[in-house]
Amino acid sequence: MAAPTFRFTHYDLKEQRAGATIEVTLNAVNNVRLMSNSNFQRFKELLDFKYIGGVAKKSPVRLQVPEGGHWHLVVDMEGHHGLADSAVRMIPAPPSVAAGKKAS
Repeated sequence: MAAPTFRFTHYDLKEQRAGATIEVTLNAVNNVRLMSNSNFQRFKELLDFKYIGGVAKKSPVRLQVPEGGHWHLVVDMEGHHGLADSAVRMIPAPPSVAAGKKAS
């Protein structure tokens, strides 16, 4: 099975509620991609995949989980000079947001 040829850091965020915020701190410009479980599998197999995020030129980056489910975050160097050091902090969804959106 093929795998990405560039270096990346993977964070398995496990089950997250809609509206949760992921705060990513970087020490260099890199790609930050928030993906569903199925899209992360496609990423690893070099298939087309969808994600939230993109090139992070400023730190920290904040991404919001659009719907409840199993999520993954990838910080990667594709198109950049090297892999950034990164750290991730989870900010839970406010109760009103989490209650209004249910996982499909």
